[in-house]
Amino acid sequence: MGPESRSKKLKRLVNVQRQLEKMAESDLAATARQRREVAESMEVVIEAIGAMDGVHRLFAQNYAERFGRLTLRDQQLTGVQRMQEIRVLRERTKGDRLEGHMKEARMDEDRLQADESIYDLIDMQNMLATPASSKLEEP
Repeated sequence: MGPESRSKKLKRLVNVQRQLEKMAESDLAATARQRREVAESMEVVIEAIGAMDGVHRLFAQNYAERFGRLTLRDQQLTGVQRMQEIRVLRERTKGDRLEGHMKEARMDEDRLQADESIYDLIDMQNMLATPASSKLEEP
């Protein structure tokens, strides 16, 4: 096997980059799901705090502490989500750039191959036009 072309190397890099992008998107989706779960828990705690039931009033302090922890967790997840969104955009941008470079390399390789084909045709034409021996030419 000969040396691998630049476009094939870039194609492999594009595939790897797209996998990294998918992984980043998966992480982002997991964080979004966690935020939804935290938000649902916060709603349940708020309903419990606002309930008129006497049992819930006994645990009002516990509910308030739980709500504080959930609020803190939501803030942390919000920061993580922002960072993951930036990461997804960065990975996507890298993939798009690599894909552009791959397409350019492929076009350059195709152009070079077409040029070589034309040069081969010109060489064959010149070989057919020249006599096999200079003795055959008339003086």
